[in-house]
Amino acid sequence: MPQDVPAGPAEQGAVTAIQQAAPRIEPGAAKPKQLPPYKVILHNDDVNTFEHVIVTIVQLTALNENDAIQRAVEAHNSGCALLLVTHKERAELYEDQFRSASLTVTIEPAE
Repeated sequence: MPQDVPAGPAEQGAVTAIQQAAPRIEPGAAKPKQLPPYKVILHNDDVNTFEHVIVTIVQLTALNENDAIQRAVEAHNSGCALLLVTHKERAELYEDQFRSASLTVTIEPAE
């Protein structure tokens, strides 16, 4: 519903019901715990082309092409490069997806 159109009686009742159903967070209440962060690390190999590595990084992550190039060059020069940090379940998914694309990615807790 556009913001500049006033809500009718039915909509106002629905909004009130939603507001009443929303959980209340009391001041001083414990905040929800965040999942521990994990690093997703790309490893260099002598099998894949730079083009394949860069395209795969762009396809599987939110990194743009320039960032993907930077990570690929870093992995080539130093043996590995940090791609991103996320929660464990997503890091495991990235690990599987990169493996499916014949790239070596490992995960480890971010300390």
